[in-house]
Amino acid sequence: MSGHNKWSSIKNKKGKEDAKRGKIFTKLARYITVAAREGGSDPEYNPTLKAAIDKAKAENMPNDNINRAIKKATGSEASDNFERVIYEGYAVGGVAVIVECLTDNKNRTASNIRHLFDKFGGNLGTDGSVMYMFNRKGLLITKDKSADFDLLMMSALEAGCEDVTEEDDHYEIITSVENFNDVRNALLKDYDFEEADISYIADNYISLDEDKISTMVKLLENLEDDDDVQEVYSNWDGEGIDDK
Repeated sequence: MSGHNKWSSIKNKKGKEDAKRGKIFTKLARYITVAAREGGSDPEYNPTLKAAIDKAKAENMPNDNINRAIKKATGSEASDNFERVIYEGYAVGGVAVIVECLTDNKNRTASNIRHLFDKFGGNLGTDGSVMYMFNRKGLLITKDKSADFDLLMMSALEAGCEDVTEEDDHYEIITSVENFNDVRNALLKDYDFEEADISYIADNYISLDEDKISTMVKLLENLEDDDDVQEVYSNWDGEGIDDK
């Protein structure tokens, strides 16, 4: 069960471009605030908050900004009315897409997401229309394959992971949401990770015909650029991106 594909690499590069425009800090602060509000302000007992803080630090977000975002969830600054909303739909070629948003206006967000699906050959579905194809899991991705796979697997399994897979240029560790922090903390002593997050991982990934790849990429890019969108997940395998 692979949770990573070529689009994730492109998305990570896009995130750094967004940071230069100041956009990503706003999204990350919102993510941290809502995660703290939903699961508590202690990241050691709130894996979603821990993942949000790690993302913020990876983007060089100042600690003051991170702490301020946490305080907004529980303190006197808790005035923002953002909530987590999930949209599900199908893109070109029948690719299943999950769009995770944080919004203070669901009507605006739903309208924007529906418009993008329509514009790029897809359609927005109802709740549950594609969610059954995904599992919410903890996902850790090594920066490279320099580590010994057998030792990594043994350490990860002892820490409580569900699976370890070998990909083209990295290893992936899959955990339950509940065990995510324990596995991550146990492995950080010996391994460096490119990504450590709570993700929606597809059961199976599908390919697209060459003539549909550009349209798929445009949909994903435009969704990522929306101010209310936090994450986009799909069951597209990302094959053919390098040629576009």
